[in-house]
Amino acid sequence: MSHRPLPGRRSVLRGSLAATAALTLPTALGAAPAFARSGRPGAGWGVQAGDVTAHSGLVWVRSDRPARMIVETSATESFRNPRRWRGPLLGSGTDFTGTTRLSGLPAGEQIHYRVLLADPDDPRRTGEPVTGTFRTASGSRRDGVRFVWSGDQAGQGWGINPDIGGYRIYDTMGRLDPDFFLCSGDNIYADGPIASTQALPDGGTYRNITTEEKSKVAETLNEFRGAFRYNLLDDNLRRFNAQVPSIIQWDDHEVRNNWYPGQVITDSAYTVRDADVLAARARRAFSEYFPISTLKPGAREGRVHRVLRQGPLLDVFVLDMRTYRNANSPDDQTTDPQGILGREQLEWLKRELSRSRAVWKVIAADMPIGLVVSDGTEGKANFEAIAQGDPGAPLGRELQIAELLRFIKHRRITGTVWLTADVHHTSAQHYQPSKAAFTDFQPFWEFVSGPLNAGAFPASALDGTFGPERVFVKAPAASNVSPAEGYQFFGEVDIDGDSAEMTVRLREQDGTVLFTKVLQPGRVGQ
Repeated sequence: MSHRPLPGRRSVLRGSLAATAALTLPTALGAAPAFARSGRPGAGWGVQAGDVTAHSGLVWVRSDRPARMIVETSATESFRNPRRWRGPLLGSGTDFTGTTRLSGLPAGEQIHYRVLLADPDDPRRTGEPVTGTFRTASGSRRDGVRFVWSGDQAGQGWGINPDIGGYRIYDTMGRLDPDFFLCSGDNIYADGPIASTQALPDGGTYRNITTEEKSKVAETLNEFRGAFRYNLLDDNLRRFNAQVPSIIQWDDHEVRNNWYPGQVITDSAYTVRDADVLAARARRAFSEYFPISTLKPGAREGRVHRVLRQGPLLDVFVLDMRTYRNANSPDDQTTDPQGILGREQLEWLKRELSRSRAVWKVIAADMPIGLVVSDGTEGKANFEAIAQGDPGAPLGRELQIAELLRFIKHRRITGTVWLTADVHHTSAQHYQPSKAAFTDFQPFWEFVSGPLNAGAFPASALDGTFGPERVFVKAPAASNVSPAEGYQFFGEVDIDGDSAEMTVRLREQDGTVLFTKVLQPGRVGQ
């Protein structure tokens, strides 16, 4: 199967990632960087690239003090004749984070970049450069596309455990050398405090790295920021960020479990009762800690849903199933104009799908379609996702999905594949009108992966409205199985440059392939 060659990337990473790893973390959370003693800005949190397309990309960094962000790019790791990009001034308003947009990049090329942080009062004083690399999307079909996806980390109190190698799943994903990483949400568990230890079923002890901000549920802006900083304490993740660009979406745990707009919180762990207040603070921190093309760091405007075009073979449609949803409920209403996407986002998705000329159209959903996910509210039969367990005609949020599936069929849109996480197990579902109560759609596949580093849970029940058949599943029999016990998953998608076939692999954290499905291009349904 054809995939573009990877010229020089590994040698680049050996040098650049070693330099990144050599940067120790700021004094508040670890040892002070050696160069910080000289009074120069330090970037001990590493670098990230995100939302990379054929000709553009975003580069992120966090400083340990006020600094001017400067990015240099080059076609080679030697950085001879680099192109320089003047980035923003980093300060307390964005928690000393910043993002610089790179444009006019060559398509299908390896881009080497380094970030320098300059003293705002003396630009000649710069800290140790931090380097990274990414590939721009190719304009040629023959180059192929490879990416990985997953979600859910630092959940259920299972944090960074040095005894098991930390977030070692990132090391496995990095070895596959993907073009990008799609994170399907629950990047943090703002509602999940992390204690120094947790008991394991075998009598052992799970030991976490801890921070003050993660000692309680996140309510203040600084606590939300601290939750994002927590993950960057992991060496594996920082190395991965310097190697693989990301496409990030969010779900509930960036704010709190199962939240929805307008919710009034009754949990005694919270002093802030208005979920919208928490969501605004979480969204701000989210925009500060990830390079996302449709969000301006620290600003109120912008959106999470967007489309990332990855060349002629692939468009990625990133959904936001959290911001515009209606309240969790029994979800059995016969009309539901708002649904889980909101009318404006649904119309945007239909419009962008119909405009897409890519062979494959990945719909990146932060929640599954036919898997029943209950709200978990004590004493109430409310539902959190789309399905509610009634196998009959569409009700509630299913009505919006039925409208979308009908649109895809009647517009003869080919190559749609749904990817998600959320449920903390891995599975493959084939949706077939011949087995469904609602039949006005073409067959399609939905693949589920995760968690990255969180508790694993038994397989969710299926709702028969759209006729899902669970072709594969791996999940524990018990609830909240720790990362030390396994059941951590990610998925890989490989689109062949010659045949345009899409191969989807569901993998364990050590890279073991659990399930493989090859999909053929150009079909309305399969």
